[in-house]
Amino acid sequence: MESTASKSKEKVGMSSEEKFIFDTNGYLVVKGVLSPGEVKSANAAIDAHSHLFKERTGKLRNTVEGTPLGGDGRTGRSDVGGFLEWQPPHRDVFRSILAHPALIPYIHELCGEGYRLDHSPLIFTQRQGSEGFSLHGGPVNAQGQWDPILQYQCQQGRLYTNLLAVSVQLTDINPGDGGFCIVKGSHKAAFPTPPEMINGLAHTEHVYQPTTSAGDVVIFTEASVHGTLPWTSSEERRIALFRFAPATCGYGRAYYPQWPEKTYEGITEEQRAVLEPPYGNRLDRPKVDADNSVQIQKRTEFKKGFDKEVFGTEYF
Repeated sequence: MESTASKSKEKVGMSSEEKFIFDTNGYLVVKGVLSPGEVKSANAAIDAHSHLFKERTGKLRNTVEGTPLGGDGRTGRSDVGGFLEWQPPHRDVFRSILAHPALIPYIHELCGEGYRLDHSPLIFTQRQGSEGFSLHGGPVNAQGQWDPILQYQCQQGRLYTNLLAVSVQLTDINPGDGGFCIVKGSHKAAFPTPPEMINGLAHTEHVYQPTTSAGDVVIFTEASVHGTLPWTSSEERRIALFRFAPATCGYGRAYYPQWPEKTYEGITEEQRAVLEPPYGNRLDRPKVDADNSVQIQKRTEFKKGFDKEVFGTEYF
């Protein structure tokens, strides 16, 4: 299912069609979030920082040796973080994703108001022959037990996910190229993923690779079983991966006790709101509204005063 970003700017929340597709499959492609100029700027920033990328080799590889997801067996995925701290203009397009007008309706629908950046965002690249990533995620663990950390549900017409991946495509992904793959509907699985399927040895007909264009964004719940196929194209694959969570949920811990100092330099009010740690909206949490403004649900001064007397702080 594909959705047009320009349309999303004119609405609050996801359409009924988008909700159906996401609820059925566990993912959605939002088309044209970044303009060609923004894609060019993002790739120029990556080129300028290519020396910072670290290739995953040896024990850091994401696949089991000798399995179909292992690519040529030598070439690893290359990763870089810290790009929200790069000097302008190289950081700007990546920071825009934190509170992008085309994405806010989707993140609000899936994480709720007051959503927050959970993991440190990551850029990774795949060269031809690069390994993929064994299937992972899902709402149950390897023992078949319910996993409270990675969950998705739909209640009374509202969609909820504990952890939402927002994958910004910086190059085209054509049929058969490889890259991101997903087991459609697995966000509702009641049984663990078979080990042979995890490593690409069986049931590959159920593993789907979406095709996307540079500037598109793939959003998916981390409750879905997903991974990466080996990269076959001669053109390098590049994506920037963000994970967002509801206001009160936390998985990563890079935010503690705060994000790196340079992350806050020159940041907008809207972007800063998304960097808040996990706590409830009613505790003076700044949150990005649908119109890209920042709103705060104020806790009354007399309640904060009472909490100060009881707990020694303004918040319980």
